Amino acid sequence: MAAVKGASDIETGQLYPNMEENPQFRWAFIRKVYVIIAIQMVLTAAIAAVVIFVRPISHYLVSTPSGLGIYIVILISPIIIMCPLYAYAKRHPINFVLLGLFTIAIAFGVGMTCAFVKGKVVLEALILTCVVVVSLTIYTFLAAKRGVDFSFLGPFLFAGMMVLMVFMLIQIFIPLGKISLMIYGCIAAILFSAYIVYDTFNLIKNYSYDEYIPAAINLYLDIINLFLALLALLEGADN
Repeated sequence: MAAVKGASDIETGQLYPNMEENPQFRWAFIRKVYVIIAIQMVLTAAIAAVVIFVRPISHYLVSTPSGLGIYIVILISPIIIMCPLYAYAKRHPINFVLLGLFTIAIAFGVGMTCAFVKGKVVLEALILTCVVVVSLTIYTFLAAKRGVDFSFLGPFLFAGMMVLMVFMLIQIFIPLGKISLMIYGCIAAILFSAYIVYDTFNLIKNYSYDEYIPAAINLYLDIINLFLALLALLEGADN
């Protein structure tokens, strides 16, 4: 009974100063978003594990013309799915169907990336990602409760993303070796860590109750990109 009462007290408390909305409604929305993200993560881990451990899949996708074509389609499909996903984000059940397809496509990409990396590097990146995500989530909730506003991060994050994209283009045309890979991983890890704080703050304060799909997508992509950034950083350091 005490545990139930404690949880009830948390959900009736204010998430940030001068909170005008009902805290229970906001907590219900937050809970819904994190349940969606948890399902996405489980699905991602399951599909990525299949791609990693069933070696013929990864070898087929990178060593045959037809497999390479399928791999390219898989890589660009999340971008294609994004458009209808945001367009139908508030229309059930098509929003969840599109979200599932989006997650599956991302999971295949993650699996293919991990399939050609040492197992210990993947495990280290996974552990670090979990620690960073949990720590930053707790920090953001506590900071928001004290009245800290992270909205100012928006323009800086946009600028950082532009720098990262240009860096990636340079790396494609002018490869700079493992040092460049480590620099990219470091910049990306810092950037997506900041994105986790920013999107968690929006989850706490700014998203409307029917924007659970965009909220889940943003945080899911932040976590996946943080994992891939740490993977690149650790892989560069391991070589």
